[in-house]
Amino acid sequence: MGFWTLFEVASMPILQVLIISLLGAFMATDYCKLLPVDIRRSLNRIVFVVFTPSLVFASLAKTVTLQDIISWWFMPVNIGLTFLVGIILGWIVVKILKPKPYLEGLIIATCSSGNLGNLLLIVVPAICYEDGSPFGDINVCTGIGLSYASFSMALGGFYLWTITFHMIRASSLKLRDDEAAEDFSSKQPNENLDATPQSQLLKGESEEQVAIVVKAPQDTSPKAKGNAPLWRQVVGFLHQILEELMAPPTLGAIFGFTFGAIDWLRNLVIGPGAPLRVVQDSIKLLGDATIPCITLILGANLTQGLRSSTIKPMVIVGVVCVRYIILPVVGIFVVKAAGDLGFLPPDPLFRYVLMVQFTLPPAMNIGTMAQLFDVGQDECSVLFLWTYLAAALALTSWSTVFMWILT
Repeated sequence: MGFWTLFEVASMPILQVLIISLLGAFMATDYCKLLPVDIRRSLNRIVFVVFTPSLVFASLAKTVTLQDIISWWFMPVNIGLTFLVGIILGWIVVKILKPKPYLEGLIIATCSSGNLGNLLLIVVPAICYEDGSPFGDINVCTGIGLSYASFSMALGGFYLWTITFHMIRASSLKLRDDEAAEDFSSKQPNENLDATPQSQLLKGESEEQVAIVVKAPQDTSPKAKGNAPLWRQVVGFLHQILEELMAPPTLGAIFGFTFGAIDWLRNLVIGPGAPLRVVQDSIKLLGDATIPCITLILGANLTQGLRSSTIKPMVIVGVVCVRYIILPVVGIFVVKAAGDLGFLPPDPLFRYVLMVQFTLPPAMNIGTMAQLFDVGQDECSVLFLWTYLAAALALTSWSTVFMWILT
């Protein structure tokens, strides 16, 4: 497969994202007024609660069996390493470039959380169909490639809706704290010398309101939290983890793994003779709406993001360097070392997927989370615009390198 043929294959899914994003941007303009802010928020909640869990469940239940989970055990380790290395590199970017505090979680998330789902579902089968593909028979390559991509998407969703979800929520809490602090500091004391002691409170506030405002920061200070008993802190931490595991996309992944791994449950919904196949078909139909809706929302946010984003150009450069220079090199060393140690099956397509997992643009669901928590939507859209533009060349170039290494 020549470079330009590979370039066409690898750039097609990126171009699809950009085209649909431009459509979303146009729909959000004053000319169309089809995707105003309130509509985007409502649609985003539907994506979060209904469409994304359906997509994850439908893909997992159909393509991943218990035997696959056992034999592909290194893939969750590999994805975990992409998140770990990305988090470390994102933290370094944040410390060097010093963005606004509420953007730190977003930047680390874009460095660590790759698009492990829909891009692989498009790229891997497309490479299998090309003449000269190094991965063997078209039908065999496509079938196993879809299984790898679906497993990657489910595992990525699990990491995404726990680790990344926590990062974006933490950024939201920082933003709310900053807004509360600014609101509190904007209240100036009444310096009128003729005022009575009772009137020397904050302007425009009743005594009860002032008491509430003054008391809240004291109750929520880090010192107060640190004085809580250890067992209460542990219980609070476990409750937070459980709450994040109960996110609808994570539940979709858990149920998908369960139905895929247990034969009798799988036979209930999967296959032409399954008694409940209409349930699987309905869930798949809902899941198919995930990617278009996320991409339209991303493009709609872009119209405002280009005008009001506070993201620094050097931050964008830092994220692009992490995702498309450092992480792919790390991926080559990780996969080669794992192969030398005998941790990987002999299938070169499996190793190719593991390498590509280090090279993908940021996960689209980061935009869903930013919209959900109302933090950094504009900056997220700008980051996505540049990282997805860079992905067209980076993903193609690294795919060529990966296939050269594997063949």
